[in-house]
Amino acid sequence: MLWLLLLQLWMSCLWLGHSEVVTSFESSCPQFFFREIPPNEALEPEKPAWICQRYKNQYFFATLYDRQERIPVYSAYIYKPGPGKRPKTWMVEPQLMGPTYPKTMEKEWTLINHYNVSLEKLSESQAVLQDYKNLTGLNRGHLNPNGHHQNYSSRMATFTLTNIVPQDEKLNGGAWNNYEQQTMIRKTQGCETTYVIVGAVPGNNYIAKGRVNKPSYLWSSACCVVNNNHRKAWAVIAQNDQNQVQLLTLGELEGMLTQLYGRGQVSLFDSECPRE
Repeated sequence: MLWLLLLQLWMSCLWLGHSEVVTSFESSCPQFFFREIPPNEALEPEKPAWICQRYKNQYFFATLYDRQERIPVYSAYIYKPGPGKRPKTWMVEPQLMGPTYPKTMEKEWTLINHYNVSLEKLSESQAVLQDYKNLTGLNRGHLNPNGHHQNYSSRMATFTLTNIVPQDEKLNGGAWNNYEQQTMIRKTQGCETTYVIVGAVPGNNYIAKGRVNKPSYLWSSACCVVNNNHRKAWAVIAQNDQNQVQLLTLGELEGMLTQLYGRGQVSLFDSECPRE
């Protein structure tokens, strides 16, 4: 048993340079951002974690995670919708506990039974399934939606609790779903590549006895590359207690987020994405 633990530790150390929880997106998984430039520091929380979301030895999107509020600040991905089943298995991020744990997302059961991790230790580092049980009027809301991905592995990767916030049930199944499934299809017509950054503004309310923040707003932004000389952008924002989505320009959303976060001027994409 001891040699198995030592082997796991040695294998983890070999992967430290490619670990899931990284020091910056620019050096580890920049491909999910337009021009490989992530949002500026105005969105960073007090206790951030930069996660290159890895599943089956492949990166599928990037998440800035708020360790204190136990919700994602934003998820960044490339929009590539495709047909397929909705996964049902939920996973967590082992390396939020430390770099010696697996670099790929795992089920809670796997960590508890194969890596000798207690649920208490896991829950110190992030939200767990127990936090989302017995909700009233809220459910598990994806920031990066599984329906925006083209195959089962990429959709499965979105089923990590670091990509989830407590979302108003009516909004999640109503106006927000309409934006994800209908408005995005219309808006991305003619796009070669569409870069998306979707996020959550922390609010004053919590679930799970104060463990997990309920966001006050959800927002999404997109920068679409039509061709070498033409780009278009758009954005939306929604209060997380109303079944209503407001369509905005990218510049309007950045202005609203600057006020809501209060940490300086927000820039979501490289300057080549139009703000008007």
